[in-house]
Amino acid sequence: MKQAKQISNRFREVILNGKWVSYTNYKDQLLNLTWKQANKKIESLNTISDLVFHINYYIAGVLNVFEGGPLDIRDKYSFNSTPIKSQNDWEELINTLWNNAEKFANLIESMPEKKLDEIFVDKKYGNYQRNINGIIEHSYYHLGQITLIKKMVLESEKQG
Repeated sequence: MKQAKQISNRFREVILNGKWVSYTNYKDQLLNLTWKQANKKIESLNTISDLVFHINYYIAGVLNVFEGGPLDIRDKYSFNSTPIKSQNDWEELINTLWNNAEKFANLIESMPEKKLDEIFVDKKYGNYQRNINGIIEHSYYHLGQITLIKKMVLESEKQG
């Protein structure tokens, strides 16, 4: 299997359909959550909806580069989410994540092998492979947070 396909599969595992590394993925954790659960604030932790916005922000930003656009994302804006005020808003956010993730994975998969070693936008960012792996690792980091926060939200509902 070519390297781009392997990397694409790793990305799909964390967001869309995998169980190998953490025995879960974003889709498993998010599909049955209500918008109120996704917005439930637990102490000083980010909400699940904030974390979903955050991870999608980076996926969309790198996806824009893959599609020939500029890298116009900035860390300081990565938590500037639009408030989720309904189930429809929540479903729109997660559907945007699924759509961006599938496009992202498909573009990785179709990438020529030599592209993985090319500079990503600017030398200071390293190559494409480093940035894709960074997205995967960043996604796993926040998946762990989402999993724990979800358990806390569901437990708080049991306690009333």
